[in-house]
Amino acid sequence: VTVSCGSALSFLARMSGAYIGAIDQGTSSSRFLLFDENCCLKEKHQKDINHIKPNEDWLEQDPYELVESVRECITVVMDKVKGRGITSSLIRGIGITNQRETTILWDKTTGKCFYNAIVWCDNRTQSLADMLVLQTPTEKKDYFRPKCGLPIHPYFSALKIRWIMDNVPEVQIAMAEGRCLFGTVDTWIIWNLTGGTKGGIHVTDITNACRTMLMDLQSHQWDPELCSFFGIPMSILPQIRSCSEVYGTVADGSLKGVRISGCLGDQQAALVGQRCFQKGDAKNTYGTGCFLVYNTGTQPVRSNHGLLTTVAYKLGPNEPVYYALEGSVAIAGLSVKWLRDNLLFFSEASEIENLARQVENTADVYFVPAFSGLFAPYWEHDARGIIIGLSNFTNKSHICRATLEAVCFQSREILEAMNQDSELPLASLKVDGGMTVNTLLLQLQADILGIPVEHPKMAETTVLGATLAAGKGVGLWRDLNLVVNPSSNKFYYPRNSHVDRDGRYSRWKEAVKRCKHWHKTDVIERVQAVKYKGKLIFGVSLVGIVLAVGLIFALRSRR
Repeated sequence: VTVSCGSALSFLARMSGAYIGAIDQGTSSSRFLLFDENCCLKEKHQKDINHIKPNEDWLEQDPYELVESVRECITVVMDKVKGRGITSSLIRGIGITNQRETTILWDKTTGKCFYNAIVWCDNRTQSLADMLVLQTPTEKKDYFRPKCGLPIHPYFSALKIRWIMDNVPEVQIAMAEGRCLFGTVDTWIIWNLTGGTKGGIHVTDITNACRTMLMDLQSHQWDPELCSFFGIPMSILPQIRSCSEVYGTVADGSLKGVRISGCLGDQQAALVGQRCFQKGDAKNTYGTGCFLVYNTGTQPVRSNHGLLTTVAYKLGPNEPVYYALEGSVAIAGLSVKWLRDNLLFFSEASEIENLARQVENTADVYFVPAFSGLFAPYWEHDARGIIIGLSNFTNKSHICRATLEAVCFQSREILEAMNQDSELPLASLKVDGGMTVNTLLLQLQADILGIPVEHPKMAETTVLGATLAAGKGVGLWRDLNLVVNPSSNKFYYPRNSHVDRDGRYSRWKEAVKRCKHWHKTDVIERVQAVKYKGKLIFGVSLVGIVLAVGLIFALRSRR
């Protein structure tokens, strides 16, 4: 999507000097960006976020750092534009986009968090997930899919809430006293910006709510059955609102009095930013993870191939809900970060492209970065990462190239599942996200998919989606299709044969098979042992009863 400052726009009230701000709180950083009424980017500031890793498979963040980093970014941007005559009075609204599923519980009377934010890709609840699956009537992880569109998996907020409840004694007390609030990152930011303990608004939008595993996809409300199953009181949950409406106003700081008027989870925001408003439109975002989202229209479509049924957007209180199929890959850009920080392959993530270009292929090396299991289409949390095919010829350039190819192979797996579910194969793929600055990655993606890859000239599609939602929420734009112009997008076309493409993909699938079921937990064995023991005792008892009855009859017959 290319932002065209000269595009013909349709406004409710065309104002000179109107601006929209966008908060982007992601896994790796917080940002604030300022756009004018033509969606031209005027200023931005970014601050990196620290990761906390207390144990293997755990990933946390400081919830106070999340909010303070957002405040800092806002302050820096407003200080920069002050000299240009841009003040808060000219900012019509603020949109928010955020990392989804990340879970925070806090005390509404003090603002104190009971625990760190548990990040979406944290895998500590895998044993809990296993036990909960066995508690369903079918003993299947997909038991609740018809209601919420999601499998029972550590990815989603419900299990993270349950873990905090079970491991932080203060939480149960606060719940009993009505002091505990839950929120994903959007809710936490809105509550703090609108006043916190002094009247903060406790809301979420429908795209974030549907990722908790507690919302009914048909009613668009919190579901009593789901909350009861996970043991989560509904009193701690925020009010569910649309993606485009005024939630409240900023209570203090350089944006005091400005309305917060838009909110979307990051992947849905990218869908809106790419203008995927028609059934059959799709985009793939390459960030910390990788997320392919396909607009299925106003009716939810249940996947039979491991994809998630989710809400795409609801752009106003009286607007229809649009749904999507989503394929989620946990590790994309994070694998590049792993090469940099853990293996010390390079000092800057951008260096991976030059290293990967130094070789023509991976020399039959394949990398499956299942650091926290496999997400779509497998949903196997006991898989673990594997680099296979190493020889004394292998060097770090081969591994760097294999890392980029791993992102592309995972995207192909999702796209194939999506084509099967939708029965309408994509002719091209729109892409965005931080990794798309890597042009080798985009060419590899086209080669591995066998279809053109379309990259927007303006890469900020996620924040653009939040900006569009916020502008619509305050009446700045009527028709979001008229705000941006995609005419200058760049296309990458496949350059290899289908024999090469399918042969490499087949080798990748073989590597995936070998990484499955590596990380063993004994919870299944324990639970199954208990169930087996119960059946065994029952069986032995039944045999004993039969023998006893037989003995009684035998004795009577002798008499």
